[in-house]
Amino acid sequence: MKSDEAIEAEIVKKGKTAPRITLAHIEATIESTHYFSAMNGVDATLNGEGVASLGDTSRQSLELLTFCVIVLKNGFTVTGESACASPENFDPEIGKTIALRKAMEKIWPLEGYLLRQRLIEEK
Repeated sequence: MKSDEAIEAEIVKKGKTAPRITLAHIEATIESTHYFSAMNGVDATLNGEGVASLGDTSRQSLELLTFCVIVLKNGFTVTGESACASPENFDPEIGKTIALRKAMEKIWPLEGYLLRQRLIEEK
């Protein structure tokens, strides 16, 4: 599977110059990025109360689920998540990377729609 950078290089090499969405464009739409585990969310929701009553399995499962929330410059939000099946493999940075990638994947069709609409309106 080609990386985003490899695909971009191929597009440029082939001289595809029509308006399009690029990774740089997607990155430019982002105002802020936020990460938290499901456990962070449960803890905040319960204000610390009731968290102690969670069983070990629930607590561990909630710790293995990482969320990414991207706030776009126009105020719209997109989310991504990463769930680790084996606790021994969990790494918070990898979870954040995967959750970010999944959230960013949701921006592409939104920006593609906006570009297509703008192109139609310009005709």
